[in-house]
Amino acid sequence: MSDQPIQHTVSFRLVHAPGSDQERDFLDVASGLADIPGVQNFRQLRQVSPKSDHTFWFTMEFADQTAYDAYTNHPVHVAFVRDRWEREVTSFQELDFVAL
Repeated sequence: MSDQPIQHTVSFRLVHAPGSDQERDFLDVASGLADIPGVQNFRQLRQVSPKSDHTFWFTMEFADQTAYDAYTNHPVHVAFVRDRWEREVTSFQELDFVAL
């Protein structure tokens, strides 16, 4: 288990049309993940390069593995994944980093 800070990132593409109300609603609901205890520096970013077919990127930091695990198992995160992510995300890549 890592006692180092963890940078958690996920890039993804939604099933919704760009700029649609459904896209905005997904992003609005996802912003609530920032309120989960232990989440630091939560950001939502939009991809502008044509080199990737993923259109969004979420990134956040955790103080250590314990904080990351608490986030992963938090009821708000579990519900978001179950009720929104699994239904509305068509492709994604998740990456978790610690400093070298």
